[in-house]
Amino acid sequence: MLKDKTLLNLKDKKNLLAFSGGADSTALFFLLLKHKVPFDIAIVDYGIREQSKEEVAYAQELARTHNLTCYIFRAPKIERNFEAKAREIRYGFFEELIKKHAYENLLTAHHLGDRFEWMLMQFCKGAGCAEIAGMQSIQKRDFYTLVRPLLHLDKKELLAYLHANEKEYFEDESNLDEDIKRNSFRHNYSMPLLEKYLSGIKKSFDYIDEDRAELIEEIELDSIVDFAYFRSSHNLRADIFTIDKYLKSRLYMLSASEREALKETPTVIVGRRFIVNQDRGLVFIAPYEQESIKMDEKFKDECRVLKIEPKLRPYLYKNQRAFLKVKELLSTTA
Repeated sequence: MLKDKTLLNLKDKKNLLAFSGGADSTALFFLLLKHKVPFDIAIVDYGIREQSKEEVAYAQELARTHNLTCYIFRAPKIERNFEAKAREIRYGFFEELIKKHAYENLLTAHHLGDRFEWMLMQFCKGAGCAEIAGMQSIQKRDFYTLVRPLLHLDKKELLAYLHANEKEYFEDESNLDEDIKRNSFRHNYSMPLLEKYLSGIKKSFDYIDEDRAELIEEIELDSIVDFAYFRSSHNLRADIFTIDKYLKSRLYMLSASEREALKETPTVIVGRRFIVNQDRGLVFIAPYEQESIKMDEKFKDECRVLKIEPKLRPYLYKNQRAFLKVKELLSTTA
């Protein structure tokens, strides 16, 4: 069931599986064992469902049985914006483990239904080909590779595998709550369409991936801690795609209105968290410093001479290495 190309990226690598005890991650767990892929598992307990204790216990049992390491994180209580905050906590935990234990790949159990659901949501919000293409099976991040080995498989195929092999898994009742937007899309749109047109949808994603590779230029992005920069491709769609991809790695999703703003305005503050500055063929992305700070005259004079975006200056003042890099880059464009 797993593609040979994906397995080549996992064999002889240090892999961490994001595990939940649900059908998707449990199916991936046993498929990795079947293909003799080395891996450990990590699970987050948000503490909002009684069943989560059983899911953690199941993860520990599987790890013991198969001689794997199981990492557990018990999340603090989330007061609001549960979906976004839970994702931030989850990926923060995984990335800490990756850094600490030198994992090369993070494996998630996203499947075809997740991808199709995402595509429909983006299409309804207003999106181009790059955004509609959505999830990729292999995606490079700053210091690891995100791998989604199940992206070509439908949920029903995963359930059939689990049932045929008599594997235990848990059902998360929150997935039935249609007040959550993604659940509404799943139950009312993506699942009925997959039920009727599965083979056609699979083929369409193959074509979309081919087209995306032709349409979207991969741009090399460099970073200094939390400051990122790259040279513009002079293709605005490709530049925005690169900005969007980087911000996703920082757990921030650009809105449709923010994408439009990036087309029209050289400097955009997104989510009150990041500043994106497009300047003289260069693109800078940095955390946004909302509070005004007192900067010395020498620094201000250098910024004025180089015409550095005023909203970017507070961050650069606090981060000397980033400032030196900006000076170097802008000096070469003069």
